[in-house]
Amino acid sequence: MAPTVSLVLNWILFLALFPIAFFWLRRAWRIIVRRDFSEVALKRGEAPPNAARFAPYAAAINLIGGVVLVWVIFGVLAGLFEYETWTAIAGVSIWTKFILDFALSRQARAKLGREAAKPAAKE
Repeated sequence: MAPTVSLVLNWILFLALFPIAFFWLRRAWRIIVRRDFSEVALKRGEAPPNAARFAPYAAAINLIGGVVLVWVIFGVLAGLFEYETWTAIAGVSIWTKFILDFALSRQARAKLGREAAKPAAKE
């Protein structure tokens, strides 16, 4: 059996699930157990000034995403999932986590209900 492009990409996706799950679960561990909020709602590598307020949401996003990916890894290794099933679950989980992290980082810096700095009046 010669390796095809599809087969190689599937292996890359499957092998990429291991470090992705590790980093997401490590981030959840840091937020929940160590109370390290330096990776909460990051925007351009910086946490918001009120990171503790958004820490439970970031922890939940990372924990759920990491657990789902570990479940997919186990399902693939145990032969519980067919190809279409595990790739769909993995793909949706990865994209959902990215989108929710993006939304949380923007929400943490929202200026809703606060007055923006007014420009100086011209004379």
